[in-house]
Formats: sequence, C-alpha cells, structure tokens
Amino acid sequence: MRRFFLIASILCFSTSLFCNAQLKKDTLSAAIPIHQDTIKYLNGKNRWDDFILHNTLINHSTAEPVTEYKINHKKKEVLFYLLCSIVLLMGLLKIFYTRYFNNIFRVFFNSSLRQNQLTDQLLQARLPSLIFNLFFIITGGLYAWLILNNSVTFKNTNNYFILFLCITILAVIYTGKFISLKFIGWLTGLKMPSDTYIFVIFLINKIEGIILLPVVILLAFASPVWVNIISIVSFCILGLLFLLRYVRSYSLLQHQFKFDRFHFLLYILALEIIPIAIICKYLSKFIT
Repeated sequence: MRRFFLIASILCFSTSLFCNAQLKKDTLSAAIPIHQDTIKYLNGKNRWDDFILHNTLINHSTAEPVTEYKINHKKKEVLFYLLCSIVLLMGLLKIFYTRYFNNIFRVFFNSSLRQNQLTDQLLQARLPSLIFNLFFIITGGLYAWLILNNSVTFKNTNNYFILFLCITILAVIYTGKFISLKFIGWLTGLKMPSDTYIFVIFLINKIEGIILLPVVILLAFASPVWVNIISIVSFCILGLLFLLRYVRSYSLLQHQFKFDRFHFLLYILALEIIPIAIICKYLSKFIT
C-alpha cells in the first residue's frame, strides 16, 4: 500500500513538471514598467499650508506683502462720557422745562418781541434761564476747544486744561457783558433798552447752545475730512445767528430811543468783536 501511494505521487509530480515545460511564453502583453513615486509626502497641515500659500485665487502670492504698522488709538473715553453727560443734561432740561424749551423757539421765530406774553414768561423764569445759559457756556466752550484741537497742536499743555480754559473764558466774557450792560443801563437811565438787548443776546445764546450739541458730537468723532466740512457749516450757522442777534437788537432798540447805525456798528466793534479777537490772539500764543 505504501509503495503504491509513493509511486502515484511520483507520477503526478512528473506529469505537472512535463505540463509546465510544454507552456509557451505569452508575447502579446507588454510588461508595464514600474515608475518611482516622485510626489513628496506631506502631512495634512503642511499640505493645507502649501495650498493656501501657492493658490493665486486665495492668496495673491505675486503681490507685495502688506506691511504691518501700529495704529495710534486716540483715547477719547473722557470726551465720550462728557458728551454723554451733556446729552443727558439736555434731555433732563427738555423733560423738566418743556414749556420754557418750547417758548425759546417760539420767541426766536417771532419777529416782534414787544408786548409778547411768551417774552414775559421767559423773563420771569429765572432758574431755567440760568441753566440754559450755563448749558450754552459748556457746549460753546467744548465747541471752541474741539475747533482748536483739530487745527492747533498743543505743546506742553494738558488738553483738558485747554477745555476748562475755553469754558472759563466764555463764561467770563458773557458775565462781564451782562454786568457792563446792566451798569450802562443804570448809569444812562436806559434800563429798558439795555434789558431788551440783554434778552436778545442770551436768547440767541440759548439757541446756539442747543444747535451746537449735535455739532460738538460730530466734531468729536468724525473723520478729518468731515471735520473740515462740519467746521465750515458750523461757522456759517454761528455767523448767521451772530448777525441775526444784532439785526433783531437794532430793530427793537430803534423804537425805544434814537441812535445812529454808525454808532451801533462802533459799539459792536468795540465791545463785541475786538475783545474776542484779542482774547483769541493771546490764547493762541499761550497754547502753541
């Protein structure tokens, strides 16, 4: 049995060798050469960085690189809170003195102030008049400070000290004007005309204080291009109100006593324009 199994195994192995020897070589299929992989292996992060850096649709690699520069942030926190306080004060005045606030504009747009009940109501309201005058002093001083701050470079001077100085100078100017006009009216016996002129001056001042509030906010936070435009527009508005003050005063005073227009013009130059010009000149020398 063992011999038979051994002989059968030898015969099968010999037959397979003979069959393999009889197979012909396949000449139809060409051998595919094996090429070496030249792609460099990149991990996920390097592959993404390389894609971003060399993709011209996303990153303009041919353009010049953007240079970094330091942004000088202007610290305006104090100015912001100051303006918020002024706006809050304006809102409180509008709430508590609504009638007085409305009467200011009614009298302002009324061409005749004589024998007017609204005028009498404004003259009798002493406390609201004082508060609105103080509001004009604050907004007017802040307006002058912002104009100086945008046009003049302060040297070795605290910026907010200049603000305090502008408010103080404006307060001194109109306090001195009020006292001098009262004294002139008492001295010359023209108390009624002097009171009328004082009323017109401070009525226009109250209107200016209200109008200057949005102007001050724009000057504080607008770009330099808009600051120049806003300044020019505000100059025109203030000049118009300044001219209107004297036109209204002249039309009212000429009915109470006779005076020449030339004398009235001399008064404006002597007590209104020249002192302010002298103060501005010395103030500019002080801060520059």
